[in-house]
Amino acid sequence: MRNLNVAAAQLGPVQKNDDRKSVVSRLINLLREAHSKKAELVVFPELALTTFFPRWFVDDIAEADHWYETEMPSEVTRPLFDEAKKLGIGFCLGYAELTKAGERFNTQILIERDGRVVAKYRKVHIPGHEHHEPDRPFQHAERYYFTPSTEGFGVWPAFNGRIGMMICNDRRWPESYRVMGLQGVEMILCGYNTPLHYVPDPSQDALQGFHNALVMQSGAYQNGTFVVGVAKGGVEEGVDSLADSSIIAPSGEILAKTATNGDEVITAVCDLDWCNNYKNTLFDFNKYRRPEVYGRITNQRGVVIE
Repeated sequence: MRNLNVAAAQLGPVQKNDDRKSVVSRLINLLREAHSKKAELVVFPELALTTFFPRWFVDDIAEADHWYETEMPSEVTRPLFDEAKKLGIGFCLGYAELTKAGERFNTQILIERDGRVVAKYRKVHIPGHEHHEPDRPFQHAERYYFTPSTEGFGVWPAFNGRIGMMICNDRRWPESYRVMGLQGVEMILCGYNTPLHYVPDPSQDALQGFHNALVMQSGAYQNGTFVVGVAKGGVEEGVDSLADSSIIAPSGEILAKTATNGDEVITAVCDLDWCNNYKNTLFDFNKYRRPEVYGRITNQRGVVIE
């Protein structure tokens, strides 16, 4: 057995006027609670340090620079890193990144229990729109504020296993899981911010929780991996967002799920060897996959009807 006690540290709303210092204080409180539950790895949400700022549009993107981090850790986030190292607990944190070259990414960073930076992942599947859409009740301008990463989906040796990362909309795409599955991933860490109202098709609103569980449970099962999905939920600047943070087994079963839409910690002891029950049977990729007939997946982007 290779047991890893993992915590999903869900955040409630972060309002526009909440400063980073107050948010980091909340993160540290969640970290300490997870440590009290003997967690070794704590997963925080996407864009955890700020409100979900793509819900507003600014003509000059430089006016949004203050939402981004230019270094990690920064002076204001250093206490989180220091506390985690002192407690001997690792974590995964989502934030907006502004590089020295001026690139803007939706990013997650993974920190080991000894304080070492394991990896940085930048979001691949960017949803929403690039231009101002004034008729919307709120914007979802992620494609204006963030560049889609070309780095793909890595898997890294950490926490005595093989760990991958994805962010929010990545969880809706089966390719995200499969690319990591082909690298032997055993646990995927995913932060998200998901409005309950889907402006392009409100008929999906009532299905947000169902779809959230559907994609993560199926991705876990079809790739023999644990998935940890962590929300920033609740009503943030008037927009109600999905909570439903969960820890999912390689069987597709939900091991733990949050009961509120506020700050909350859930944990599960995950035996990473459980992944082999699926990787070596139904989903023995080397035995059963047929890549020679999957050409359209990488050679074609949109639908082609012949």
